[in-house]
Amino acid sequence: MNRTISIAVDTGGTFTDITLVDRETGILCKAKVPSTPDDPSVGFITGVRTILAQAGLTPDSISHFFHGTTVATNTILEMNGAACALLTTAGFRHVLEIGRHDIPRDGNIHSWVKPERPVPANRIYEIEGRLDFEGKQIAPLSEDTVRRAVADIRRRGIPVIAVSYLHAYVSAVHEQRTREIIAEEYPRALVSLSSDVLPVFREFERSMATLLNGYVMPKVSRYVTSLEERIAGEGADGRLLIMKSNGGVTGAGSIRRLPIHTALSGPAAGAVGASLIGRLTGENRLISFDVGGTSADICLIDGNIPTVTTEGSVGNWPLALPMVDIHTIGAGGGSIARVENGSLLVGPGSAGALPGPACYGHGGTDPTVTDAHVVLGHLPPRLLNGTMTLDVDAAARAIERAVARPLGIGLHEAARGILDIANNAMIGAIRVVSVERGYDPAEFVLAPFGGAGPLHGGFLTRLLGMKAAMVPPEAGVLSSLGLLWSDLKSDFSQTCILKTNSLDLSLLDKAFQSLDTQARNWLETEGVPDSDRDILWFVSMRYAHQGFELLVPWPVKEVSDATLTAAIGNFHSAHHQLYTFSQPEMPVELVLARATAVGRFAKPALRTLKITGAASDAITGSQQVYSNGDWLSCPVYDRDRLGAGATFSGPAIIEQLDATTYVLPGQRASVDCYGILCVSEES
Repeated sequence: MNRTISIAVDTGGTFTDITLVDRETGILCKAKVPSTPDDPSVGFITGVRTILAQAGLTPDSISHFFHGTTVATNTILEMNGAACALLTTAGFRHVLEIGRHDIPRDGNIHSWVKPERPVPANRIYEIEGRLDFEGKQIAPLSEDTVRRAVADIRRRGIPVIAVSYLHAYVSAVHEQRTREIIAEEYPRALVSLSSDVLPVFREFERSMATLLNGYVMPKVSRYVTSLEERIAGEGADGRLLIMKSNGGVTGAGSIRRLPIHTALSGPAAGAVGASLIGRLTGENRLISFDVGGTSADICLIDGNIPTVTTEGSVGNWPLALPMVDIHTIGAGGGSIARVENGSLLVGPGSAGALPGPACYGHGGTDPTVTDAHVVLGHLPPRLLNGTMTLDVDAAARAIERAVARPLGIGLHEAARGILDIANNAMIGAIRVVSVERGYDPAEFVLAPFGGAGPLHGGFLTRLLGMKAAMVPPEAGVLSSLGLLWSDLKSDFSQTCILKTNSLDLSLLDKAFQSLDTQARNWLETEGVPDSDRDILWFVSMRYAHQGFELLVPWPVKEVSDATLTAAIGNFHSAHHQLYTFSQPEMPVELVLARATAVGRFAKPALRTLKITGAASDAITGSQQVYSNGDWLSCPVYDRDRLGAGATFSGPAIIEQLDATTYVLPGQRASVDCYGILCVSEES
């Protein structure tokens, strides 16, 4: 049977979003169900059942399940992963504790305290044996030391062993032998090798990534196994693919071995979905803006490609793996407002899925950003196609008690203050990925999505002077749609520090050929046909004596004087973009080579809207909204009834199953042939 049905499931902190698509016809269904934090697989399978019933299909019709998960992310943020031991080269026991001599950008230099490491020093074992920077053996691996360490780890009942030896990125021979010894001495132990996880130089970052991979391995492995069992229990045999932090998907087996690659799984899917908006609208410079119940995720997309970085972090820890460059802040619809020492603060604490904002009527009493929208009239009285009624009085009581009364101001002033603070936090996050990277937000359009993103899009485009806000028709479930547009993807890197002004091209060619072979083997393992394969080359470069580098594309898959010159030119341009200057006269060093393997999936067919009647035909009612001290009459539009070419002015509320869009007074909205809502300032 030629199955063309794919289901994507994106698990968030408050809701689990599900999208079903027939890749041949483009027919699409979407649904939202509450997340189940205690066991996310329950929410996953509930969502699958819901959308299959909605579409009138059976589980055996599904070819693929695409999934964005927060299990690894939450495990790191909440610091509740597995107990780990670390084997490291003698003399390097305190690499993790030393770390880097800097503090977080939002830390106070006078009061910041170094966070506790994921593994204490008494679980770090020094192993005799060493390789040099070329991979040559200086001292043989002391197998007796390894066996004694593993025996002690087994006696202590530590379930995970991470191994990070000096210069293992050049030669994995000592790490691989250590894995064999562990299998002999402690077969039940889970093992994480730095040569598998992050085979690049810099001991702190490599050791941290290897340790975190082991730290999340038991939870992620159990979760993936549970998903596969639940899918099979439904009578489905579609392949399960998990979103990676780099914006591609991979099979469940790969994730069991390298679960740390899912550290930004969900947000990466949103950035992929936002890049689709750019391709459809012809706007190739976007800033994606995903706001859910707990957080806001922001990513700059230049040339329809989400920016990828190796300088990301999750929680307190650097993560030097390739990942979509996403900046996250604790500002979502469920962010709690409070007064401390006479000041109004919003977030990062969230009311979550349960009890949720006060207006949800599930027992929540703390005022949230969503409650502020309700009090100001930005949300209709019922959500989720009328199945969820908002309690306006409960929202007003919460804001009055916790904000308005303590500050001695009116209810609506307090609600507007909550939104102003949340909006300014979001503006700061947008500036981090734009202004601080050398980009002007005014040259970009905003792509707001998530359950709460379209409520804030109009405010942010006005405050930042952006071109427009482009709200997709699947705004509330765009991350799951991004999953459906993702390809298989994996990155292979090799450290090779070479001076470009005296570069032996044969050394670089050898490195690229080795990486290319690894990439082809991976694509073969994943069963990707030759016609659907791509392998892209990149290099990391820096000016001589710099302590950091920039990743730039290698022009074509060929190593020559011409391609080297072009790559150096790409580096100078990237350096000027980021730091406002470049120095072509300075010698350049090549630090790392990378091959990115891509296995392309057939993309879903696109459906277009018909041109229908006037926008006024989609009005379902009206309500009062509070704006600049006045109450204004605001029409409420049904998004599903707005046809291509419809235009209308704010204030306006556009409701749909998965999100609500608010158009401010003085703004204008129009609908294009793909159903994308463009919100901009009236001229």
